Order: sequence, then C-alpha cells, then structure tokens
Amino acid sequence: MPKVQFWQGNTAVAMGALAAGCRFFGGYPITPSSEIAETMALELPKVGGRFIQMEDEIASIAAVIGASLAGYKAMTATSGPGFSLKQENLGLAYMAEVPIVVVNVMRGGPSTGLPTKVSQQDVMQARWGTHGDHEAITLAPASVQECYELAIEAFNLAERFRQPVIFLGDEVVGHMREKIIVPDDGTFTVLNRKRPKTRPEEYVPYKPDPEDDIPPMAAFGDGYRWHVTGLTHDEWGFPTNDPEVIERKILRLVRKVRRFRDEIVRYETYEVSDADMIVVAYGSVSRTALSAVREARSKGLKVGFFRPVTLWPFPDKELQALVNNVKAVLVPELNCGQMVLEVERVVSGRAKVFAKGLVNGELFRPSEIFEFIKEVA
Repeated sequence: MPKVQFWQGNTAVAMGALAAGCRFFGGYPITPSSEIAETMALELPKVGGRFIQMEDEIASIAAVIGASLAGYKAMTATSGPGFSLKQENLGLAYMAEVPIVVVNVMRGGPSTGLPTKVSQQDVMQARWGTHGDHEAITLAPASVQECYELAIEAFNLAERFRQPVIFLGDEVVGHMREKIIVPDDGTFTVLNRKRPKTRPEEYVPYKPDPEDDIPPMAAFGDGYRWHVTGLTHDEWGFPTNDPEVIERKILRLVRKVRRFRDEIVRYETYEVSDADMIVVAYGSVSRTALSAVREARSKGLKVGFFRPVTLWPFPDKELQALVNNVKAVLVPELNCGQMVLEVERVVSGRAKVFAKGLVNGELFRPSEIFEFIKEVA
C-alpha cells in the first residue's frame, strides 16, 4: 500500500531521487538545500549507494559527472552561489551528453545574498547560466508531493535525453512540510539510459540513433572505450574543426530535446475556459496566486490560472492558446521580472502583460496578488 509521510520538501527531493535509482550524490552544504545532502548521506548507504562531500561546488558536480560516466544515476544539490560555481562543469555535461540531475533550491541574490530567504532569481540562469547553445530541461515543484514526483521525473528526463536536468525549487517549497503519498515501488515509471547493443570494438560513442537523435551510452569499466571532452567533437568523441561536423553536433544537442518538446512540457490550469485575465505563476508563488485567483472568482472576476511546471522548455504553445480571448496576463514572481519576459514573447501583443515583482526575501500574500488582480481588472 502507498505510504503516507509528513516530509519537508527537501527530504522529498532526496527520497524521490532514491526511488528513481540515484546511487551517487556529490555535494557541498549550502542553505537552503543542505537537508537534501543530509538525507542522501543517511539513505544512500542503505541501498548500496555512495555519498561524498567534496571541497566545493565545482568539485561536487565534477564528481557527479564522473559517477554518471561510470554508469550510476547521480545528483548534486545547491543554491544560488553554488549553482553559479557549477555552470562551467554543467556546460561540460551538456557537451559530453552526460545525464545528471542538478537541484537548485533558490534563495535571494546576487552573491551571498539572502541564504535563508526565498527568491526566484535563478530562472534565467537555469536556462542560460552556462555558455553556448543547448536546450535546458528545468522542472519547478510547487508542493512537497511534487518534490518527490518531479525528482523521479528529473532523472527519467536526464536518462532519456542524456543531458543535465535542472530541478529548480525555492526556499519555501524546500522547507515547508506537508503530507505526501509515497507510492509503492514498481507503480511509477523509472527510465534508464540506453546502453550500446554493439560489441566494444564496434562502438561509436556519439553516433545517434535516428529515431531520437540520442547515442547509446556505455559505462566506463564495461569494456567500451570512448573519449570524453568539453571540446566540440565528432562521433568518436575526438575534437574537431570540421565545420560540418561542428554544426551537426550542436544542432543535434538542441534538436534531441526540441523534437520531443510536447512530451516534456508539463503545466497546470484553473478556470481558464471563460477567463478574461490569466495569472501565470510557478513554484511557491503559484500557491498564493491560485488562492488569490479563487478569491477573485468568488467576487465575480473572470480570472484564470496557468502554472508552468516545466519552466524550460516553457509551455509557450499551451499559454498562447489561452490568450487570444483575454485582455490581460499577470505575472507575479520573486524577482525583478524574469519569466515575464518569456510570457511577453509568447503573448506577443495579443493581451497586455503586467508584472509584479517581490525581492525582499518574503513570499507574496494571497491578498497582495488579489489586489494586483483588482488593479488590472
């Protein structure tokens, strides 16, 4: 029977990762994500996994990349300053096509910022933090239940698309405690990376399968030899200056995600069928936003609610389908205006877009978003 637990969000992330098959965690303690590392340190040895605290955030993501190359599902967890330090090796994982999960429990910034306070200031960093063209997959939970479920989904997406997946939580979701239903093992989907079917001497490590643009991945130690580099490389993994090979590699990195975009994107709506205004919110803000939308509905205002669960790829087509008959789109978020830029791109003048930012380390009250709705109405 499914079990009922009363967990903190960060605990649920760790337990979801374990359920997905994570067997290696490399990290460095940082508020407000440290409970993830603490839970993994306790639980990984029980299932034959390995936990290591490295000397810093750069080394921790390097260790995670190495563990994944050795065939293990691997994860690290951090917050803003640590996420900044991880960007160079994150780019290596994109280029070398190494599946890892990187958890960022957002706090206020820039720099050391507000270690114990909530923000959503890393939204664009999750998309464009590392240099170069690549497609990001980023999930944003809004509840403890989703912390568990989306942790599993993050590993499934990383394994399937052979690339990093960003789990973008925030301090409120990470530290809140809620009842959670933990399903029995075997009742949810767990995906594993494709393994090569050829003999070791026939293995071409970056030769993609045509049906999904993704190469099978051998594990170091399995008898397959392949070269790993952050340099742009050919199908054998060796650096190249051939323009055609370079372009083919970069376009495939992007295409392997874009062509399956409809299967990746997740979102939630409420009362959008007759809405003349839509509130777009994600993460912890979506909880107060939904409460405000319900209050507005009770007062006769035709307001709908749209929550992107995948921040990247952004559910642009799904939001675009809703805005043709609305007069306004409202975007409250805990930054000075980041996701609102993506919303403006999607709306493209079909409706007016209004932003409301908050960067004082606190969460919006439902009454504040309700007043925002009334002002626009």
